[in-house]
Amino acid sequence: MQLGMIGLGRMGGNMVRRLLQGGHTCVVFDTHAAAMSPLIEVGAVPAASLDVFVQQLAPPRLVWLMVPAAVVDATLDKLLPHLQPGDTVVDGGNSRFVDDIRRAATLAQGGVQYLDVGVSGGVWGDERGYCLMIGGDTPTVTRLDPIFRTLAPGPQAASLTPGRPPGRSTADQGYLHCGPPGAGHFVKMVHNGIEYALMEAYAEGFNLLAHANVGARSRASDAETAPLDHPERYQYDLPIPDIAELWRRGSVIGSWLLDLTARALSEHPDLQPYAGHVSDSGEGRWTALAAIESSTPAPLLTAALFQRFASRGEDDFSNRLLSAMRQQFGGHVERPVQK
Repeated sequence: MQLGMIGLGRMGGNMVRRLLQGGHTCVVFDTHAAAMSPLIEVGAVPAASLDVFVQQLAPPRLVWLMVPAAVVDATLDKLLPHLQPGDTVVDGGNSRFVDDIRRAATLAQGGVQYLDVGVSGGVWGDERGYCLMIGGDTPTVTRLDPIFRTLAPGPQAASLTPGRPPGRSTADQGYLHCGPPGAGHFVKMVHNGIEYALMEAYAEGFNLLAHANVGARSRASDAETAPLDHPERYQYDLPIPDIAELWRRGSVIGSWLLDLTARALSEHPDLQPYAGHVSDSGEGRWTALAAIESSTPAPLLTAALFQRFASRGEDDFSNRLLSAMRQQFGGHVERPVQK
């Protein structure tokens, strides 16, 4: 099939590579022209503008957007005047599901189909394949099946769950039509909320391992420092990269995320290149909001999101105020931070 890809960043470019390797034809466009050059070398057709981009696509056109959620509407505003009834637009970024519902209804008025596809796979997707969570109408999803099948990891990515009948759904292949407009991004939103919590669990666990030698460190003896009753119990200088490697083998908490954690610790055991200011791109917030609106308890997912805020210093004022209150009621003086 022919597909036009707008947005050739960390994922869009690799998705084009995988599609080309699968025998599809790709027309590509990015506001940064340099992003197109490597793809031209492997067979992609470049477009100097959106107008040229659309002209190079044969009707009915298939346009896939891999742009940040914040610029999807602006991109659609520029793109839609060039489209015609029967064309399809796929948003493969991390848009909020409520925006998909609105966009699908708006595009349908002009006869343009809209699919929302949550894509997971990161920078490894061209090699491993992409897990695809799809929302939209059934006929359009069915028509684009060759594209989804090429991008997905395929059945070899994981053994079939014991007791599950083979061929029950395309989930066995690594892609799934989850429901009507918005369903794909709703599933991806929750996926990323879980991702936040899993990452936080690993991070906190390894941090506890890193503090296992606190009993061997010098510790102030004053009114501002909680005593360590049994320092002899915390005398372990643990080989943290080796523990991560160990847990990859036979452990209940083994996962691809742990594989990547072990890789990071092997490359930088002290994590020196990282400042620890953890970004959030929106999905964790939307997961928390959906949990609130649907009265669904999600304390771990929400706590993981709040920890990301804290990592960026968003709790600085509250921490300073805590120190101020302690000074006011008890005359406590802040101790300087010890690295």
